[in-house]
Amino acid sequence: MLLSKVREALICLKAGRVTLGYPLTPREPKPGFRGKITVDPDLCFGCGGCANVCPAGVIVISDTEQYTRLLEFFWRRCTYCGRCEEVCPEGAIRLSQEFETSTNNPQDMYVRLEVFMGPCQRCGRCFKPPTPLDRMMKTGFRNGPEGGRA
Repeated sequence: MLLSKVREALICLKAGRVTLGYPLTPREPKPGFRGKITVDPDLCFGCGGCANVCPAGVIVISDTEQYTRLLEFFWRRCTYCGRCEEVCPEGAIRLSQEFETSTNNPQDMYVRLEVFMGPCQRCGRCFKPPTPLDRMMKTGFRNGPEGGRA
């Protein structure tokens, strides 16, 4: 039994170092890494597509005034799925390479963004631009024998 343990120890010593020295020698993530989300307030026009597709409910949208829309981002809930980046028509939401998001202050994981909503030139009311789901074609659905979709 002692001989088998010695043999196992020799095999492990021969393999050399197999772990990364991460905290002492930081490494950059590979391309395509989905890290912390960044929002460019100059590009965002408040369409709400990001809030509609977020499975974790990170983005909460509320209309505070007629021309102002409030977007609140609760990053502590984020799963870094990247759906908000895919849906954003203006590219205001980007996934960064930053992945070290631990903090003692909960406010570090909260972003509040107020967006001016442009009113209609004719009636003066704000309106939401059509979402990708609204623009989808609705043809191709047939009613089956039971009345549902085939």
